[in-house]
Amino acid sequence: MKNKILTAISVIMLFIPWTILPLRMNFQWALDYADIMIPCYAAFMIFIGIFTIFSYVKAKAQNNLMKVCLIVNSLYAVCGIAALGMIVLPKIM
Repeated sequence: MKNKILTAISVIMLFIPWTILPLRMNFQWALDYADIMIPCYAAFMIFIGIFTIFSYVKAKAQNNLMKVCLIVNSLYAVCGIAALGMIVLPKIM
């Protein structure tokens, strides 16, 4: 039962990072607050990746759907780290 819940959470979180696209295209406030929204989405993507890796390795939720979630959410985490790096590094240097 625990594995099914972790898999369901990981599958639902697959689609959340894509919600930034309709927000940014349809709402002016999303463009005005992009300096807040993008780091929040990047941090959430990193959290998704860590959560899925933890669920797969420690909780032993190792089914085929979870393997797909592991790959996609790990890519999200890498992209989130890259996005935060591109935001933070120019401010440091």
